[in-house]
Amino acid sequence: MELHAKLVRSQLSFFKPFVAGLSLEATRKGQDKLGELMTALHRREVLVRDHDFEHFQGAWVMPKDQRRTGVILYLHGGGYTCGSLEYAKGFAAALASECGVRVFCPAYRLAPEHPYPAALDDALESYQYLLQKGYEPGQIMLAGESAGGGLIYCLCLKLKELGMELPCGLIGISPWTDLTGSGDSYRENREKDPSMTPELLQFYAGCYTQDPTAPLCSPLFGDLTGLPPSLLFVGGDEVMLDDTRALHEKLLAAGCRSRLHIAPERWHAYVLYCLNENMEQDFEAINHFLDRTLSPARSLRWMRLDNAAKIYPAAKRRNWNNFFRLSATLTEPIDVPVLRAALDVTVRRFPSMAVRLRRGVFWYYLEEIPQAPEIQPEKSCPLAHVPFGRVRRCAFRVLVYHNRVAVEFFHAVTDGTGGLIFLKTLTAEYLCQKYGISIPAEKGVLGRLEEPSPQELEDSFLRYAGDVTASRAESTAYHLSGTPEKDGYKNLVTMMVPVDRVRVCARKYGVSVTELLCAAMMQAIADLQAEKVPRRSRRKPVKVLLPVNLRTLFPSRSLRNFASYITPEIDPRTGDYTFSEICAAVHHRMGLENNTHTLRSKFAANVASEKSPVLKVMPLFIKNIAMKAVFNAVGERKSCLCLSNLGAVELPEAMAPYVQRLDFIIGVQAAAPHDCGVVSWNGTMYINCIRSIQEPELELHFYRVLQRLGLPVKVESNRRGRG
Repeated sequence: MELHAKLVRSQLSFFKPFVAGLSLEATRKGQDKLGELMTALHRREVLVRDHDFEHFQGAWVMPKDQRRTGVILYLHGGGYTCGSLEYAKGFAAALASECGVRVFCPAYRLAPEHPYPAALDDALESYQYLLQKGYEPGQIMLAGESAGGGLIYCLCLKLKELGMELPCGLIGISPWTDLTGSGDSYRENREKDPSMTPELLQFYAGCYTQDPTAPLCSPLFGDLTGLPPSLLFVGGDEVMLDDTRALHEKLLAAGCRSRLHIAPERWHAYVLYCLNENMEQDFEAINHFLDRTLSPARSLRWMRLDNAAKIYPAAKRRNWNNFFRLSATLTEPIDVPVLRAALDVTVRRFPSMAVRLRRGVFWYYLEEIPQAPEIQPEKSCPLAHVPFGRVRRCAFRVLVYHNRVAVEFFHAVTDGTGGLIFLKTLTAEYLCQKYGISIPAEKGVLGRLEEPSPQELEDSFLRYAGDVTASRAESTAYHLSGTPEKDGYKNLVTMMVPVDRVRVCARKYGVSVTELLCAAMMQAIADLQAEKVPRRSRRKPVKVLLPVNLRTLFPSRSLRNFASYITPEIDPRTGDYTFSEICAAVHHRMGLENNTHTLRSKFAANVASEKSPVLKVMPLFIKNIAMKAVFNAVGERKSCLCLSNLGAVELPEAMAPYVQRLDFIIGVQAAAPHDCGVVSWNGTMYINCIRSIQEPELELHFYRVLQRLGLPVKVESNRRGRG
């Protein structure tokens, strides 16, 4: 949508006589309509989140394509008597979209119901709110038009009075800085300005203050020394032209940087109309000013793969990529448009996950995606194959089925802990937007409007790797086999067990919950191997790979991969093991290796390889061959399957009633047909066994082991008919 100057000017001139005689209520309604028009120009490029204060409302307006750090605090115009939150969102949307920066716009209280100092108090509270959100003064830009343009200077004078740090800059659009109306332009441009009259301005001034000469009402009469740089816009035909010219001159005289743009034949606050003839040059000036004072516009962010992630692109096969899945089942069907809006917000909070895989000369790397991916309806099995070409466009996907939302991640992006934080945060944002509730940033839900910290983006393997490296040598484990699903279908069996019963059982055997589940799975595999391999001498070790969340041992806030593994084992060739003996073996192995010293040396071996001078200069295609060979020889041969337990999940109190269940599914391995993901929520443990073969033998044996332990098990399956 484009607005042309001649058309807008003729419309404003036509309505000018009528506006002068309108009631304040009618004027307010008309201004809101202008705000709606401005919002419509950029509706598709921004996201809006309201925020309630005690005495007024505000709103975050965020670009879908965020290219800058920091925030603009935008104060709307309206003669201190007009301007709702909807009006404020109008130009805030233009700023956010055209500049690629977050904008916060408060709808400060209006006169005459709330005269001076209400507007200034609300502006100050909004500034303090941004400081509380973690923004430094140097990350805050003030912008305003008309009364809001004057108010940003009043706010700076107030901050000086309070001894507070000032923002990094000010953008004033036709700022109303002299409520006495003393400038010659009030008379000279009386007939030229199609939008404003001196009489109307004096009426507004009388509603707002009894002392229009007070510097905190008319900043032109204040001490402007020490104010940050200013960028000023004003129309050559507007009655308030001298307000801006006098402000510019006084700023320069006070030793402040100021740049003034006077647009010939334009009217009051013309910038807000986003005129086709002026918009490009106006926003070019604003963006240049932001580059110099707030933050430069950036290209798409990129980052190196973390140490654990480097193996996954190399290990890929034609019909296999290492993906895992987390899902939340809610109490009501998913509203996809609302989820889309929530996803748009969430991806900006997770720059290490909202990425695509790129191929470099020496390594793959991750590059930020310009916008969130489309949400897909789930029409196939969980973790259906994702072609590698799609990973290079987006390394995760969001799926919806009835009241379930699922996120499937390429493992090079994050691990189960990071993925769970993403799912929690996305679900929290969805519930806030859907039901208008407030969900605090706690229990793994991140503040959706906060800037990501550098600690969240770090490769913690490099930070904590020691000098001593552990050997990678391990015996080859028994691998199950069966009839492959020809079309890549993944069979899923979910076993649901009361958490309290599992804990009682674990205490009985003197092990943790994870150790108990590992022992039960090893028992099932040993039983199945005994059936399939009658001769004991030909049997192989039974080994289950247990991921370990390293964040529990090392002080890391990384949202990327930061997990190692421990592989408990038994050797059936030495004889039959009782379940108690298997539990003891698992517990002993965990006790030996689940410590900072052993695990640090284990991932230090991978870090040392990465730092090898030879490997660094080796072209990527050769690296891939070498790493795939290592993966095939070591990566999947050391265990029968992976059993990953995320533990008991906690959610914020306001969020919990809307979540029925959570599920964690890890993808099957390239060479082994089974894996198992576990998560507990609201008293129920969900054990998700996935396989790429037709035969459900392992799940049957595992179920029987749980039954023998006295655990009540409910079972779900997506097994399809075999005809």
